[in-house]
Amino acid sequence: MSTPRSSHDNMSWMIRNLPKIPTYVAIVVFVVIFIIGQMSYGSFFTLRTVSSLLNDNAYLIILAVAMTVPILTGGIDLSVGAVIALSSVVGCTLANGGTPWPLVVIVMVLTGTLIGALSGTLVRFFDMQPFIATLATMYLAQGIAAMISSEPIVLAQDYELRNLGAKITLIDGHKNQDLKISVGFLVATVVVLLAYLVMHRTRTGRTIYALGAPAKDSATLMGLPVGRSLSSIYLLSGTMSGVAAVVFVGAVGKGQNILGQGWELNAVAAAVIGGTIITGGAGYVLGSVVGALVFATMNLTIIRDGRINPEATTIITGLLLLLFVIIQRVIVHVAERRRPAGAIGSDQDRVQEGQVEATRA
Repeated sequence: MSTPRSSHDNMSWMIRNLPKIPTYVAIVVFVVIFIIGQMSYGSFFTLRTVSSLLNDNAYLIILAVAMTVPILTGGIDLSVGAVIALSSVVGCTLANGGTPWPLVVIVMVLTGTLIGALSGTLVRFFDMQPFIATLATMYLAQGIAAMISSEPIVLAQDYELRNLGAKITLIDGHKNQDLKISVGFLVATVVVLLAYLVMHRTRTGRTIYALGAPAKDSATLMGLPVGRSLSSIYLLSGTMSGVAAVVFVGAVGKGQNILGQGWELNAVAAAVIGGTIITGGAGYVLGSVVGALVFATMNLTIIRDGRINPEATTIITGLLLLLFVIIQRVIVHVAERRRPAGAIGSDQDRVQEGQVEATRA
């Protein structure tokens, strides 16, 4: 006969599952938005709508995952949108100059890697705050992109890179019930899986979680490779942003220096909505994917309803983001209240320890 779980075990189990609550809420919000869309339009919940969400927002999914990595340490990467601009301009210029598409893709991705490496160098070796370091690289990338071209650079219609926008029919259904997945979304899926493996199955991923608030010094005290991980954070973020640029350019067929402006904030919103704690230490790669889909579905619902002013998207996004930040603060408050008298360390530490342990699961 099994013994009943002690109150301490119950408390520990609840504390360690607290970080998952925002992600669960995001899933509920996602379902609610779909229900509202179906009630409003009558044909919203269709495979065609699902196809549109996935294909049109493949780049946003990648950016949300890219932003999740620095936020997990309490940092941020403001350069992800500027990487889109720079990579797109560089890639389209090379493509129109006759460069083979595989080389164009490599250069576009490495452009993001280079910007990420610069951000990581500033943070690691010059001890700059991530906000300032990535703000500097953001302006740098935007300036270089503008110097290359301030006009849209359109790819030739038959250039192979545009095949990323091609769609594969998975379900050929009646009317709106056909499911088509773009090559770009398949690329996004691969990126998400690789990011998941890195964050949840490698020592680097565990170190990144350990670098998060509230016990940032614990990683150093445990002898983890903090410096190398700081560089890896922005290398990963920049590289994934370069991949997002490839996916976006392949879908729309053009590059421009003004692309990506404000997209870093959309990526932050998607990551936070998906359950990533803005102060660091807790969050999930797959949760950020959910957050990106919530963000995209909300925009799609507003666009389909001609009665709603498109500018309302900003207001609704702000309110939704505020809701999830409040949920995160409630989680921390509950964790503190549940700490037993005389216990060593705070429940914030336990939440973080549970998150780090989750990467080993």
